Amino acid sequence: MGARIPGLDLVAAQRARDRQSRLTKPAGSLGMLEEVAVKLAGLQGTPLPRSRPAAALLFAADHAVTRHGVSPYPSAVTAAMVENFLRGGAASSVLCRQLGVPLRVVDVGVTRPPAFLSDKGISFRRDPVADEPGGDLRVEDAMSEATFRRALAAGAVEVDALPDDVRLVVLGEMGIGNTTVAAAVAALLLGRKAEEMVGRGTGVDDAGLTRKVEVVRDAVRRLEGAGPERAVQSAGGRDIAALVGAAGRAIERRMAVLVDGFIVSVAMLALERMAPGAREWMVFAHRSAEAGHQRVLEALGARPLLDLGLRLGEGSGALTALPLVDAACALHANMATFEEAGVPDKGRG
Repeated sequence: MGARIPGLDLVAAQRARDRQSRLTKPAGSLGMLEEVAVKLAGLQGTPLPRSRPAAALLFAADHAVTRHGVSPYPSAVTAAMVENFLRGGAASSVLCRQLGVPLRVVDVGVTRPPAFLSDKGISFRRDPVADEPGGDLRVEDAMSEATFRRALAAGAVEVDALPDDVRLVVLGEMGIGNTTVAAAVAALLLGRKAEEMVGRGTGVDDAGLTRKVEVVRDAVRRLEGAGPERAVQSAGGRDIAALVGAAGRAIERRMAVLVDGFIVSVAMLALERMAPGAREWMVFAHRSAEAGHQRVLEALGARPLLDLGLRLGEGSGALTALPLVDAACALHANMATFEEAGVPDKGRG
């Protein structure tokens, strides 16, 4: 996709690391919170990084693959859930309100667009790419190349609209059938068998799980050897393509990406394959209960902040982890050093 991946500021990261060594605590005692602060310092080019302002972008799309019974929910639930986001009743809406994070819901492929516009301070846009047809990945490409490019652009447009001072972007998705889609993309990118990547998603029974495996197996067989762009175009969906486009543009603007669960992680794996080095700009929020997520995390060399058995998607896991990133930055910036507190450190006797 041609994203320009900025380099890290190694001097700022080292200064942050040096500060961590002088704070009034045993070295390494704050574990991953220390690592997050140092990482953000290198990304932001300052020894005192910030987690705020943050912004949440959620991309919604239907998937033709639902015709194969891969979800216990009909595809109409996607549109209903978009309205639920806008009414403030979805998990991510609640978390954004609790955390003071603006939520933007973007329709990139919902067959029945919502009639309700939010009165909860949640913004909404329907991108023109939503009106283009989507294909059944089992037997045809999910998107034409032109639609794929427009879906990438839809994600980038949303990041371009964010204020310059945003430091952290939370990405989420909504689309019945998109765990099947993500499993197909991941299987292609990792060279894995369908049954290694397919999980129960929204809670399919054994028969539904078998159908999902069969669908993904057929898609992988049809697209064997596909590169990352072809994999997303042909086996993905407009929501996943928009996630790739949004993350790529956020990184170009030197914004860190707080990565949600399985579906967003698959999009980030595709981005890393398209634009090597993108992974350095990602903070991984959690390990989901979805079967293939651990394999995707391993491929990205990712160590997530949380492991709570979450599998909702919608950016909910990333939003749940955001207070930990806040804590990492607050501790790093505001704890006293040994010198400031007049506390002798272990090297001074």
